[in-house]
Amino acid sequence: MESVRTGAVSADDAVTSLRRLPFADIGFARVDHHRSLRQGMAETVFGPGKSPAQCAAIVAELLAQPGSGPVVLSRADAEQVEAALAANAGATVVEAGGGHRTDSRLHTVVWRPAPTRPERVAVVTAGTADLPVADECAATLIAHGIEPLRITDVGVAGLHRILDAAEEIAAADIVIVVAGMEGALASVVGGLTAAPVIAVPTSVGYGASLEGVTALLGMLASCASGLSVVGIDNGFGAACAVMRQLNARSVQSNV
Repeated sequence: MESVRTGAVSADDAVTSLRRLPFADIGFARVDHHRSLRQGMAETVFGPGKSPAQCAAIVAELLAQPGSGPVVLSRADAEQVEAALAANAGATVVEAGGGHRTDSRLHTVVWRPAPTRPERVAVVTAGTADLPVADECAATLIAHGIEPLRITDVGVAGLHRILDAAEEIAAADIVIVVAGMEGALASVVGGLTAAPVIAVPTSVGYGASLEGVTALLGMLASCASGLSVVGIDNGFGAACAVMRQLNARSVQSNV
């Protein structure tokens, strides 16, 4: 409407755009163009279960809606990435798998990333094996304008490592903790900072870790008050939780 007021967009073009705003039916998918207005984040294309052609077509439809923010293809395999890039230029590809229960060679692909934002978000990992989940989280944050601080391999088996990063963690506006095994790192970080802490259990660990269930339950039972927990290996979901909080703060500061 602002573009119509200034003359940058004609009334007819505005009507055409508004007709497509709720969603676009492309046969095998109803692409939600309204989500960025409702949630402050555009719809993300989840790769698993989709054909390469379907991924490419959904990305193209999202890119066709101007001003709707970044377009993200999540957990895409090599064939899906190739098809999406062939049909839609200008992407950044990050190798960011979904953890040990999925193929760690999956990718996150980003088109039209959002402008850089000033908020400080730390992504902290317990071990190197947790990096695929942390990479997925970081790629999603970068797509939405957040360049995260990465603090890697600071698990509780060597507690001095996380204590060495205590000042950096305390300076962050929000902290994401990615940990497998027993998930204890989330409680430690939750006791070091007043910032919101979002915990991501991973499927990393030995037999009794139960593919992430032990870390999930440990984080849910944390003695660090106010800890938020997402699902196993869900780095994407943790990043979205961060963006919801930051967007809510932005709205409140503008009121």
